Amino acid sequence: MSDLPAAAPALPPPSQRESWTRNKFIFFVAFAFAVHLVLLFVFGTKKQALPRAVERVPHLQLADRADAFIAFSDPTLFARPNAHDLVTAFWRRSPAVAQPDFDWTEAPRYLPPVPQNFGALFREFLRVSQPAEFALSLKPEPRLTAPVAADDAMPRTTTMRITGELAQRRLLTSVALPSLPWNDVIAGSKVQVLVDTAGNVASVVLLPPDSELEAAGSAEIGDSNALAIARSLRFAPAPRLMFGEVIFNWHTVPLMSTNEPRR
Repeated sequence: MSDLPAAAPALPPPSQRESWTRNKFIFFVAFAFAVHLVLLFVFGTKKQALPRAVERVPHLQLADRADAFIAFSDPTLFARPNAHDLVTAFWRRSPAVAQPDFDWTEAPRYLPPVPQNFGALFREFLRVSQPAEFALSLKPEPRLTAPVAADDAMPRTTTMRITGELAQRRLLTSVALPSLPWNDVIAGSKVQVLVDTAGNVASVVLLPPDSELEAAGSAEIGDSNALAIARSLRFAPAPRLMFGEVIFNWHTVPLMSTNEPRR
């Protein structure tokens, strides 16, 4: 029997524990309310201490815009009229102007129209500024011109012409321009040449025809002769390279027929 644990103390019923806690809470609330009332009665009727009067204390006061020191701080004080100067005060007092004491009672008198003077000024203007007379030539007479017939439309000899800045240099070689054997007209040939400082032709380039008509009339015999003659040219020395164009107008002679006549 001695080995059994001791029995735990008995607890009060739950209803008794809750009622004791509620009673204690109500007591503490009532005690705090009573203490608060006591403090209000004790410290509520106490008078506050008044501040001691202090003499000779500086007071700040804002100056208005009419103050003289404020006017001196204006940067435009002497640049524009001031409301307090003598001239402004004089002009502000405008003189009283008395109204005229009369009453116009006469009826208006209008000028009567004069029919004979209507348009007189315009007629005088037309008489003074008469325009000059000129003859109208709406259909002038046609001027008849007769066509000028050329003696010979075909070139009689082959010609050569140099254009561009190369035309300023003197040509040193004398060129014999041949007449090409061809049974038809040959279009001209244009060759662009580059001449060095010594006067020798350094480069030749055959230029294309300017139109389709020239392209149809060109021939290989004319272009090959133009390149050969252009390479053989020699000019006077110059301080720099120069470009130019050499234009050939070919003269043609008919080919000799080698066929024997038929019997």
